Formats: sequence, C-alpha cells, structure tokens
Amino acid sequence: MNIKKTLCATVSAVAMLGLLPTMAAAETKLKWAHVYETSEPYHTCAVAANDLLMGATDGRYGIEVFPASSLGKEVDINEGLGFGTVDIIYTGQLFAGRSYGPIAIGGAPFMFRDYDHWDHYRNSDLFGELSQGYTDATANHITAMTYYGARHVTSNKPVLTPEDMDGMKIRVPNAPLYMMFPEAVGANPAPIAFAEVYLALQQGTVDAQENPLPTIQAKKFYEVQTNINLTGHITDALLTIVGGPAWDSMSEADRAALAKVTGETAVCATDAIIKAEGELAQWFRDEGVQVNEVDRGPFIDAVKKLHNGPAATWDQATYDRLQAIE
Repeated sequence: MNIKKTLCATVSAVAMLGLLPTMAAAETKLKWAHVYETSEPYHTCAVAANDLLMGATDGRYGIEVFPASSLGKEVDINEGLGFGTVDIIYTGQLFAGRSYGPIAIGGAPFMFRDYDHWDHYRNSDLFGELSQGYTDATANHITAMTYYGARHVTSNKPVLTPEDMDGMKIRVPNAPLYMMFPEAVGANPAPIAFAEVYLALQQGTVDAQENPLPTIQAKKFYEVQTNINLTGHITDALLTIVGGPAWDSMSEADRAALAKVTGETAVCATDAIIKAEGELAQWFRDEGVQVNEVDRGPFIDAVKKLHNGPAATWDQATYDRLQAIE
C-alpha cells in the first residue's frame, strides 16, 4: 500500500477531467488558504484545481494555495474572507457556525448514523438551505463540501468506554461545539490551534486529541500518542467557502466555473480520504500503535442528550429534518 501514490493518482485523474494544457499564468490568482499539510489530499487536490479553473475561465482566474496555516489559523482565515485577504478557504462546519449557527449542525458529534447519511445530507435541500442562510449572514458563498473523515480519539491509554475519558484533558479545535463530545463523557476540552497540537501532546499539555485517521497520520500525532481509539464520534467535513469580495468581482460565468471546479476538487479529496480510511488502521498497527475497536453505543447515548440542549445552534425542526434524511 502506498497512500502518496493514491493521492497523486487521484489528483492526476481530476486534472484529466478537463483535458487541460498547463497555462503560464492567470490574470487573477485567487488565494486559497487552509490549515492542512501539503501531503494531504485537501491540498494536492486544491493545487490541481488551478489548471482546471484557468481552463474554465480562459485564463482569467487561477488559484494559489496556501497550506499549513501560512495565512493564519482557522479563525483568522474565516475572518479574512470578508476582508478579502483570502479568497477561498477550507473550514470546518463548526467554524462557519460562528457566523451562522445552524450550518454547524453537520459537524456536531453523532449527528449522522454513518457515511451514507452524511452523503445524502450534503446533497439535500436542507444543506442547500443552510448554505444560503450562511450566505445571507456573511455574504460569503459555500460552493462545496469535502469529506474529512470520522474523528477518533488518540491517547496514551485505551479509551473503550465514556468512563475512560473522565477527567481526561483533550485538545479540540477552537470552536464551541467541539466541546460537546468531551463534555458529554466527562473530559476536559482544551481548545488549541491546529499547528500547536503536536507540541501540546509531546509536552503533556493535553492527554489526548481527536481527528480522522488520515489527519493523525499527516500530522504525525501517532508519534506522541500510543493509542488510537475508534470512537468515530463525528462524521466530519470541510466546507469550501468563497469570500464575498472575490465572488462579487467575478462574472456569473466565472462564478459558475469556480463552483464547478471546487465541486470537482471536493470529489477528488473525498475519494482519497475514503480510500485512506480503509487502509490506515492496519498501517498504524504496523507502526506499533495500538488501534482499539470501540463500542460506540454508550458514547452515542451520552452525547445525544445534548443534541438539542443549550449548546445547540440549530432549532428542533432543523434537527428533525436532518435525522429524517434516508
């Protein structure tokens, strides 16, 4: 198994979709910022989107990608959309939820039964309505959603039951709803910027963190944590968002081209993440990491009590519509 070859093949396949020649330069380069590593498919697929967009706009627009928090932490790049300091970002739904609460529902713990439930949600009228609500609130535009993976807890001891997390200090991203899962099981959430997590784990500032398997590999968290516990507590996704200033400066045709290209980029990265998730548990075991199967039932029971509690940024009707999606 060679995951890097898989990602390269996926990116090449997307580039071939448009049968595009490589162009020297675009008239306008859109800045696409994110917090992920250059080895991850979110980045490699976004880089491939440059030629796709140049071809679709006859060279009027291209894309320059800024990875690994080089243009700021997640909160910073979200704010930058409105200022025009960044043009496109990947961001978690819970970060977008800071500006429009209901869009965060898709990033809440145990909100989806499985991948298929999530996949049907991203193609649903409900997601379209929530995306429009976000645009109305911010003037920014959600153009795609990419599968980020099932989030799992890593730690230096096995986590098999909610009680195993009692009192555990666990790093979470700096958005309030990421605290729902740890608080439901008695853990102590510690918001820490993504770029600082490895050091925090290495130095014992926190006991644990949670992320999908491809991210655990890319960020090398397995080097400083001995256990990966397959809690699968969030079926997570990244929103691709185009800032209002960039969107408003484009013609209708170029906006449509950008939306299509970002949609293709989401497919590229989603396919790579799904493939990696199927391979990585064994890869980690081969590296000497203890990968623990977990009965998710008790975790689900603990969290569902909070779904429509004080932390919820959606109403009961939105929750019921999401749960009814088949």
